[in-house]
Amino acid sequence: MPDISAVRKAYLEHSAHSGHVLLPSASLVPENDATTLFTGSGMQPLVPYLLGQPHPAGARVANSQKCFRAEDIDEVGDNRHTTFFEMLGNWSFGDYFKKEQLASFFVFLTDGLGIAPERIYVSVFMGDEKSGVPRDEESAKIWQELFAQKGIKAEVTEGVSSETGMRGGRIFYYGARKNWWSRAGGPEAMPAGEPGGPDSEVFYEFTQVSHDTRFGAECHPNCDCGRFMEIGNSVFMEYRKRADGGFDRLSQRNVDFGGGLERVAAAAADEPDIYRAAEPLLDIIAAAEKLSGRRYGADAGETSSFRLIADHLRASVFMLDAGIEPSNTERGYILRRLIRRMVRRADMLGLPEYALAGLSLSLPKSYSGVYPEIGEKIEKIAAAVRAEEEKFRVTLKRGLGEFRRAVLSAGKKSLSGDEAFYYFQSFGFPKEMMLELGRENGISVDAAGFDTEYEKHQELSRAGSVQKFAGGLADRSAATTALHTATHLLHQSLRNVLGGHVEQKGSNITAERLRFDFKHPAKMSPEEIAAVEKMVNEQIEKDLEVVREEMTPAEAKSSGAIGLFGEKYGEMVSVYSVAGFSKEICGGPHVSRTGGMGKFRILKEEAVGSGVRRIKAVLE
Repeated sequence: MPDISAVRKAYLEHSAHSGHVLLPSASLVPENDATTLFTGSGMQPLVPYLLGQPHPAGARVANSQKCFRAEDIDEVGDNRHTTFFEMLGNWSFGDYFKKEQLASFFVFLTDGLGIAPERIYVSVFMGDEKSGVPRDEESAKIWQELFAQKGIKAEVTEGVSSETGMRGGRIFYYGARKNWWSRAGGPEAMPAGEPGGPDSEVFYEFTQVSHDTRFGAECHPNCDCGRFMEIGNSVFMEYRKRADGGFDRLSQRNVDFGGGLERVAAAAADEPDIYRAAEPLLDIIAAAEKLSGRRYGADAGETSSFRLIADHLRASVFMLDAGIEPSNTERGYILRRLIRRMVRRADMLGLPEYALAGLSLSLPKSYSGVYPEIGEKIEKIAAAVRAEEEKFRVTLKRGLGEFRRAVLSAGKKSLSGDEAFYYFQSFGFPKEMMLELGRENGISVDAAGFDTEYEKHQELSRAGSVQKFAGGLADRSAATTALHTATHLLHQSLRNVLGGHVEQKGSNITAERLRFDFKHPAKMSPEEIAAVEKMVNEQIEKDLEVVREEMTPAEAKSSGAIGLFGEKYGEMVSVYSVAGFSKEICGGPHVSRTGGMGKFRILKEEAVGSGVRRIKAVLE
């Protein structure tokens, strides 16, 4: 059975053989990209090149990208969802298009990995009248030809659902909700300037899995019963959204392919449970089995807990490696939530307290060949996991004390949904524990009301993410571009005023303002803030030229460019210089000259974590 290391290696070799330059994985923390808290796809760091900027490595690139998707946290526990994963990806920037891409992936699956073509089903774009994008008949014809080469007559159908079933099809037309891709979702959800396009998804059929009628009377490729699993998606990114809601063609036709490494490995192994097909996850589960005396697969609830611990622990290790620390805001909050969810499930499995740190030690073995830094930092990472578990157990103990005082000792006979959610949100006090204590003490707990409050909280979080995306750097407006250049001026000014220890820890740029996080141990004084503000404005008034150069990472470092040199870069990088003042590795875009950007003003300076400060500023 091929493991994920073998599948990753095979894919990268296949891509290199077809003329792609192999790129290292970008950081899990996006650099100069406000569209999301985490890198959630391989294309995320490549947006400037999809919009027409020449890539230093050429028109064909590929990699295996570390990804994290917070929106999948509540889905973890089944046999196919994870928060952290690797995305196999290849891109064409105005080079090959549909015919070459679909054939290449099909050949990789069938000839490279030995997957039976009879198990493969595909979908294509039905067209969208409202957005003016036509039906993708070209991809449907290409797929028919590819299946015919394997002796399979592939019927094309549309309108399939849980009521109609497969209708004898192998190639299925779906609408924009299923077969259109952009980082924001469908055509209507895309902000102005965002690239996107129709896509063609590939599904693998696990014939040993019977259809579950809870998901509908009949099965079809997009059914959630588990018989079919999406393993790859080729996006034909040739459109860009206009401010009036319409679409223009991009200056070049691009291919953006992504396939989940763990899912492709599961298909290659004909294993519907990706936790059995991915050895890093299986190693954690095996170690947890020994410590708990429980067996993976024996009980549905316990199996869900094993999966959650394996996924969340791997994700936490990679987050900590990326420099994220547990906190109550943004990335740090997500990390804290992962660790606390693990602690609860570890207790439910009967694992010893503080076992999670020890379980993390199994991961370097699986990743030593591709991410050696995990092994180099694992002791420090394990210590951070333990420290967060210790904090949570103190909080949990305090929450239990408060619950006993305010609910049990007070003689309450019921607990409303919003009250129950208060204990969950304030103390991390699990709903299951409240229900258990309620049963033991004759107190009714409104579980449905709790779920309603929890869903409200989730909707607010999702809305915040959408708002963050809609105003992000990806819109490439003049205002956003100017503020992006202002972050470079701000970064260098902070280093000049506060010292060379200052390092960027994150940024969020909208058309209205910039937000810049940086490493610094103390609150800035009013004099320091004024000095930084003055220095930025001086560079704007000088009308300095902004120049983009391409060079190797070593050349960039020796030239004095600021960059995350602990991260892996490709053979060539883009370096933006503001004449005589600042120089940074960056994907762009930037203004051509600083004059006319406006007056820079700092609105606020505050702490966001241990040793991390945040500045909010505007151009007026």
